[in-house]
Amino acid sequence: MNPPVALSVAGSDPSGGAGIAADLATFAALGVHGTVAVTAVTAQNTVGVQGIHPIPADFVARQLDSVLDDLPVAAVKTGMLGSRDVIAVIGEYAVGGRLPNLVVDPVMVSSTGNRLLDAGAEAAYLELLGHATVATPNAREALVLAEVAGLDEPSDLAALCPGWLVVTGEVTATDWIHHDNSWSELPGEVIDTANDHGTGCTFSAVVAAALAAGTEPLDAIVGAKDFVRERIARSAEWDLGAGRGPVAHLMGPE
Repeated sequence: MNPPVALSVAGSDPSGGAGIAADLATFAALGVHGTVAVTAVTAQNTVGVQGIHPIPADFVARQLDSVLDDLPVAAVKTGMLGSRDVIAVIGEYAVGGRLPNLVVDPVMVSSTGNRLLDAGAEAAYLELLGHATVATPNAREALVLAEVAGLDEPSDLAALCPGWLVVTGEVTATDWIHHDNSWSELPGEVIDTANDHGTGCTFSAVVAAALAAGTEPLDAIVGAKDFVRERIARSAEWDLGAGRGPVAHLMGPE
């Protein structure tokens, strides 16, 4: 039996904690073959982002074609897209039905506080939400998107996301899920650690991997919550880097 195939459309992270590095490690941990379309090459580590080299939108499209024309991609997740032009390319492919089980993680700022999206590009995400099977903004991203859309509350984003909307909590570890005009709470556990670099990438990667394997969206979301909690707990006492360290994607030694 062939493994399911998932595609990550995101930026690089040479420190291995976030971006396509986190996505591929997560896919591997779940038995899913990972493919990528790189949107930006970054210079970053656990302390911050030292530089970003964007990949032109037309070359991102060429990467997408290379993968989609050859491999049976069953789910796609987006991470750092970086610019309005790249977001527009993803929207075009989604409209064309080429991005099955699309998981949109609207990455705007890194966990170390560095901006990862061109100024003014937030509005481009609003249309992309309408094509998402699952959208996974964190609380800060949901607030920004709601303000750009002229909405009163972040919860009003649900009107723009006909699929599943998951607003992930960062301080309380409680997530909120919207589907079929109803909100539900997904409580979590706060783990006292600074090793949380790439947790949003990991969460959305688990959702995509599960969807690629045929899991229903709600079960994929709940499973992603459990996966991230377990990985944070495993790496809570690690001492890798001088800043916000990575989580244990592959559940290696404690």
